[in-house]
Amino acid sequence: MTREGFWEEQARAQEVTQTVTNLKERITSFNELDAALEDLGILIDLGEEEDEDGLVEEATVVLGDLNCRVADMELQVMFSGPHDACNAIVSMHAGAGGTEAQDWVEMLLRMFTRWAENHHFKVSIMDMLPGDEAGVKSVTFSVAGPNAYGYLKSEKGVHRLVRISPFDAAGRRHTSFASVDVLPEVQEDVEVQIAPEDLRIDTYRSGGAGGQHVNKTDSAVRITHLPTGIVVQCQNERSQISNRNTAMKVLTAKLMDLEMQKKEAELAQMRGENKEIAWGSQIRSYVFHPYSLVKDHRTGVEIGNVDAVMDGELDEFITAYLFGVRP
Repeated sequence: MTREGFWEEQARAQEVTQTVTNLKERITSFNELDAALEDLGILIDLGEEEDEDGLVEEATVVLGDLNCRVADMELQVMFSGPHDACNAIVSMHAGAGGTEAQDWVEMLLRMFTRWAENHHFKVSIMDMLPGDEAGVKSVTFSVAGPNAYGYLKSEKGVHRLVRISPFDAAGRRHTSFASVDVLPEVQEDVEVQIAPEDLRIDTYRSGGAGGQHVNKTDSAVRITHLPTGIVVQCQNERSQISNRNTAMKVLTAKLMDLEMQKKEAELAQMRGENKEIAWGSQIRSYVFHPYSLVKDHRTGVEIGNVDAVMDGELDEFITAYLFGVRP
């Protein structure tokens, strides 16, 4: 077995182990919840028999905790899609607006990173193109953790920012847009077959701040899938092999997403619907001026504390989307 084959087998084994661990955690959580519910029933019976206010208050506190745990378990049940348990690959691109839009991408990157940290997920930058003066033109990163794709699939679309631009000397209000694309990270041999002759692989020198390795070897990798024209690249790993493996993961995810879009289009045509399968549409607005409000246009959820949302408090939006809340 080659070294690459060995590490691929290790990655698959780790994925299976993680799946088993996740299932065991779900079973354990259910058993603990069932036992806590039984204990609550005993506590309520005891309170009624002895007519003690202290027991009633304790039962009320326990009931509130159980409600939170049940709500969390209900959310976990929503992750029933074929790829919901996968890690997520998130790509963001600045829209029209130059530096203002590029700064908005960097703000969104911070927001998603904070959200991931709050959920103990790991964020790894795969590729980043800095802005001309500030911000980020485009960035691709992975979010690793249980049901990462299940959570973040709700964020796919165009995010709109309204604020007084810090880059406008006249202090005028600007509207900026950034696109967010979210894909599941899948194994290269799952569902998507990629023929070697369909790939053009180019190498180039990594960009960055310098260092012993950066900018001295052709470690960055760009892969073009010739039949579809899809291009992916990675330059943030330490070696060309690592960059190539990471780029292949992104390519596999994009090809699978393309196949899913084709199937959705076929189903829509069979149903006679005029449904556009597009790159994205405006899903949420973040308004800093003339008032403070973040509104999700799909679910109608509104949060007035914009700073909290930008610090990663996205769960209310995500939960509403997963439960199908509509205005």
